Amino acid sequence: MDLLLFGPPGAGKGTQAKFLIDLLRIPQISTGDMMRAERKSGSELGRQFDEYMSAGKLVPDSLVLDLILKRLTQEDAKNGAIFDGYPRTVAQAESLDALLEKLDRRIDRVVSLDVPLQDIVERVTGRRVCLDCGQTYHVRYSPPPQNGECVSCGGNKIVQRSDDTEEVVRKRYEEYKAKTEPVLAHYGAKGVVKGVEGVGSLEEITERIKEAIGVE
Repeated sequence: MDLLLFGPPGAGKGTQAKFLIDLLRIPQISTGDMMRAERKSGSELGRQFDEYMSAGKLVPDSLVLDLILKRLTQEDAKNGAIFDGYPRTVAQAESLDALLEKLDRRIDRVVSLDVPLQDIVERVTGRRVCLDCGQTYHVRYSPPPQNGECVSCGGNKIVQRSDDTEEVVRKRYEEYKAKTEPVLAHYGAKGVVKGVEGVGSLEEITERIKEAIGVE
């Protein structure tokens, strides 16, 4: 199954993807993570990414598609993948569809997480991250230890990231509504979109997703 997790920034796509990896036994395709890994590897493709990213420029869609193709042809992704955060535009969706068609594949299901803006603001502005290991906390739902030490690595650099502010969240949401939400109509015309309420406990949302994609 090739599955697309859809929703605004902060909707919980990455969190749910981690549960679905084990359930479906297919990998998560996060283009941001893959580009960073490719840069670190020093490959030719990674060097091309570095040229754009170091200059603060957007990486061309053609290079991102090269990266996705490389990932999808690896053994663990041959039976499907979970796309998280890509495609972000209708043009990217059309290009991804064409790439998948060459592999005799298609997006089988789009799960759209519906989360009100105010809930997203609360989630993101309350998030805290350990700079040493990446462990994530939330001031309301999973507070950092009172002694300031990370439970995963023992470090004491638990901070609020500079872009986890209400102003940034609202700006990203507006950009999502303008540029990314139209992707839903693109896949809606193919009859593969399922809306899922993205508010509730992690377990409740996971169960809704499982029902939407028809797995136990």
